[in-house]
Amino acid sequence: MSISDREERHAKRLAFNFTSLILLVALALAFAGLCGAADVPGSKGAPYSNMPSIAPIGERIGKYIDVPTSAQGPAIDAAKGYRLQDLGSGLYMITDNAYQSMFLVYDKGVVVVDAPPSYAAKIPKAIADISDKPITHIVYSHAHVDHIGGAKLLGGNPAIVAHQETQRLLKRAADPNRPIPTVTFADKYTLQVGGQRLELSYHGNAHQPGNIFIAAPRQRVLMVVDVIFPNWMPWRRFALAQDVPGYFAQVEEIRKLDWDTLVAGHVARTGTHADVELQARFMQDLKQAAGAALASTKFGEGLNPLDRSNPWAGFDNYIDRVAGQCVRTLTPEWSNKLAGFDVYIWDQCLSMEQSLRID
Repeated sequence: MSISDREERHAKRLAFNFTSLILLVALALAFAGLCGAADVPGSKGAPYSNMPSIAPIGERIGKYIDVPTSAQGPAIDAAKGYRLQDLGSGLYMITDNAYQSMFLVYDKGVVVVDAPPSYAAKIPKAIADISDKPITHIVYSHAHVDHIGGAKLLGGNPAIVAHQETQRLLKRAADPNRPIPTVTFADKYTLQVGGQRLELSYHGNAHQPGNIFIAAPRQRVLMVVDVIFPNWMPWRRFALAQDVPGYFAQVEEIRKLDWDTLVAGHVARTGTHADVELQARFMQDLKQAAGAALASTKFGEGLNPLDRSNPWAGFDNYIDRVAGQCVRTLTPEWSNKLAGFDVYIWDQCLSMEQSLRID
C-alpha cells in the first residue's frame, strides 16, 4: 500500500469518527430534551399538559398575530414624528401612535396635558402649528415617567396641576425631568382659563395613586391614561395596575360617563364607547375564565415529589397551570378581536388569577 493510500484511509477513519461523535452528541442532547433535563435542577423541563398554543412568558414568538385594521390609526408624518388630531374648540391630541397627550389653546396661552418623553421635545413645534401663544399650564395625568418625563423640555415656567398623590410620589422620586406640581387637589379641580375649562377628578387608586380623569366638557372629550386601550389588549398585567379591583371599577366608571371621544394615553387612535364596551366584555370573560381555572385546577398535580417541601415550587406549578387553562379558554373568542392579544394574554391571566386569590 502506498503512503498516499494509507493517508487517505486514515483521513476517512478520522472523518467517520468525527461524524459518529457529532451524532452521539446530538442523540444525547435530544435524549436530555425528551427527559426534560430532569437531572439538572432549575433547567427547563417538559411543558405542562394541555398547554395553549399561545406561547407563555419567556418563550420567543416567531410572528405575533397581525394588528386588526380596527385597532389602527392614521399614519404618522415621518418628517414630523407626531400627528395632531383636532378634538374641537381649541383642543388637540398629539401622538406618535404609541403615546398620546393633549393641549388646549385659549386666548392667552396653552395648557399641555402630559408630556411623554418619546416626543415631548416636539410638543412646542406641534403647538406652533396651531398657535403662537406660550405654554402657561401643564396638567399631569399621573406620576409615571413615560407620560410626564418630558415636562422639563417644554420650557418656560408654567403652573403644574396634579393630584396631591402625584405630588407626593414626585417628591419621593426627585426627578428633575418631572418638576413638582405647583397646584394640587384632593377630589376635584376646575382649571378655568379664558373661555376654556378642564374638569379634573380623582376616582381612587387603580393604575397608580393620583391617576386622574381629565374632562373637557365643551369638546365632550375624556382623557384617562393607562386604563382603556382602544381595541387593544391592555398592556401587561392591566398596565401594571396597583389595584386590580380598582382598575375594574374605573373601567365601569368610564363606561357610564357622558363623553364622545376618549384620549387613553396609548395606542394609535382615540377611543369610543364601543371600545370601552369591548374591553369591559373581555375583562369579564377573563375574570370568569380565571375563576373557573382556579376552581378546577388541583394543587401539586404533576409536581416532582422531590419538590414537595418547596412551597414556592408548588405555587409555581399551580399558578402556571391555572394561567394556561385561562389562556386556552379565552383564545378562541378573543385572539382576533383585541390587538396584541397573544403578546399579553398570559400576563392578564396571571394578574387576574392573583387578584382573585388574594384581593
